[in-house]
Amino acid sequence: MSQSSFARAAEIASVLRPLSPDYAPTPLLDLKSLAARLGVAQVLAKDEGRRMLGSFKSLGGTYAGLAALARQQGIGIADLVKQRNDKSKTRVNALSDLPQLICASDGNHGLAVAAAARLAGAACQVFLHAGVPVARAQRIEAQGAAIVRVAGTYDDSVDAAAAFAKANASILIDDTTPDPDAPIVRDVMAGYGVIAHEVRQQVEAAAYARPTHVFVQAGVGGLAAAMAEGVAGWMAPPGRIVAVEPETCACITAAFAQGRVTRIAGDLATAAEMLACGEASAPAFAILRDAGAAVVTVSERALEDAPALLRATGGPDTTPSGATGLAGLARVCGDHAKAAQLGLGADSRVLLVISEAAL
Repeated sequence: MSQSSFARAAEIASVLRPLSPDYAPTPLLDLKSLAARLGVAQVLAKDEGRRMLGSFKSLGGTYAGLAALARQQGIGIADLVKQRNDKSKTRVNALSDLPQLICASDGNHGLAVAAAARLAGAACQVFLHAGVPVARAQRIEAQGAAIVRVAGTYDDSVDAAAAFAKANASILIDDTTPDPDAPIVRDVMAGYGVIAHEVRQQVEAAAYARPTHVFVQAGVGGLAAAMAEGVAGWMAPPGRIVAVEPETCACITAAFAQGRVTRIAGDLATAAEMLACGEASAPAFAILRDAGAAVVTVSERALEDAPALLRATGGPDTTPSGATGLAGLARVCGDHAKAAQLGLGADSRVLLVISEAAL
């Protein structure tokens, strides 16, 4: 993480923390039993299930949504939220002139964007594909957003949301894009950078040796890219970033194989529902490529087993999506050739991101 990126992560944290106590730094867990089970020196797990809304997405989607509305109004985020609160107290419609926020989601990003709209007093519509469970849709509706169901996959909902936003003068808060320089997607990833910022401070405060590897789940790649950028130049050798994705929707693998973002075919069905994406985000792919990241794919059985392994070794309750990084680590630890390729061994210290709490 460059000095400017580190400073920006600190600034974003300072903007979000006054909004809720749940934006306080999340725990960094030292899972000794898990490390012993896997045969590595240390496993540190960042518990993002303790974050606002129960996932890391609240760092990106909520921040990016508020930032976009604040820019549109020509004010800061704190003033945006204050105006909404002031108008609510006087029973005046809160900032009714604000454009609505639009996004596509597998669940958590939509929840985060809906929260941004609620905090600012704006309208919000979240486009969900048919596979998103009703429970996740209801959580979004509880934030005040309207749900638009789209037939097909997550990528179909991305297309539908983008088309609607363009046709209706709305603000698209996307977390994936074919444009490598898209500012809102960059804002989303910058929000995720708070995780790496906190990890670096927590590792130093606990006097741990710095991690040698990061295993992090990848859907469109935003979290993996933010972690790669956030720990660049800070990790101990060999300093490997490993993006982990389901075999059934390996869009990062496809992008690396072809040297560019490409949309993969199929129904993208996976137990890791939050990672059911068929096309990587171009800004995220560029960061992962430039960081020399490796990619590991995991089976459905491995994804389904990972939450139980985490829980049995002292970790938090999570979902297959939340434990996908662990599924990748377990797979590599059981494959001597792959472990050697990644420089993973008995002396390795691994960082995981547990990206969401179990619903």
